[in-house]
Amino acid sequence: MLKETFKYYKRKCPPPSLKELIDFSSKDSTENYATSCLGQINNSVGLTPSSEWKIFQLEDKPGFIFISNPFTSIGQRYWICRCVKHYTRKPNRLNLDVHGDIKDGDWWTQCQNDYEQGSKLMEKLRWATLGYHHNWDTKVYKESDRDPFPEDLAALSKQVASIVGFPQFSAEAAIVNYYHMDSTLSCHTDHSELNLDAPLLSYSFGQSAIFLLGGRSKEEKPLAIRIDSGDIVIMSGESRHYYHGIPLIMPAKQSSWNLKANEEFSDEFLRPISLMENPEILDSMHQELQNDKLWEPFEKYISTSRINMNVRQVLPFGQSSL
Repeated sequence: MLKETFKYYKRKCPPPSLKELIDFSSKDSTENYATSCLGQINNSVGLTPSSEWKIFQLEDKPGFIFISNPFTSIGQRYWICRCVKHYTRKPNRLNLDVHGDIKDGDWWTQCQNDYEQGSKLMEKLRWATLGYHHNWDTKVYKESDRDPFPEDLAALSKQVASIVGFPQFSAEAAIVNYYHMDSTLSCHTDHSELNLDAPLLSYSFGQSAIFLLGGRSKEEKPLAIRIDSGDIVIMSGESRHYYHGIPLIMPAKQSSWNLKANEEFSDEFLRPISLMENPEILDSMHQELQNDKLWEPFEKYISTSRINMNVRQVLPFGQSSL
């Protein structure tokens, strides 16, 4: 059933019906799916107060948690900027590394400055790995393939995980996926981490997607769930072993990353984050996130793309290395 459902939602002509699509942003969905809120946080990493969050769980998918966009619009801009401008720099690894197309290890700057090759490089980028680098061939992590994990993403993940009952979560590896409107992600399970008791946290920004959530067997019919910009999917417990994939990228309902009236970027937003490699990064982000003119390159990119950050804990609790 998994393969057939994937093909159905992937098809172009005729397009698939979305009548069975679970849309947690719809008011009707609250009648069928229980909500819960397990804690409080501050707005240090672009999140709204957790008392305002809408958190969903599915009775027949234990361990699966869906948080409907808990980000402020400036928070969404922050993470979009980090993903395309900073997380694509060395020492992080990209799928483009083997081709030698990137000069000085700065994909975003090259895309902006090289008119002829910039659009091609934009299209070619598919993923970046952070922290423990995922090996796409062996699916095995190695201590020799480890770089420092971004402190802001670790702080975000620590807070989100704590809210849903995982206060010991430690972000140690991440894959940032860059989707275009014709992209898909085949159904798979994530089982490379030594610690499968820790949850997998998945953050989405930009265009929307259909997320298929199956079971342990490929024969089980998956649920189809709409994921919009700012939504967080958490797979823990039993659901950590479920097949899942992305058969379709769809236009976003709205540009929820665009600034709302009276929303401002302040130093307090970044105060708890010590990751800023140099003052120039902080200064440029102040301007890029607030100034619509400077935001234009990011807006252009995200208007036809979807970014997904999936964050994992590799090591057992209390262990510091492989």
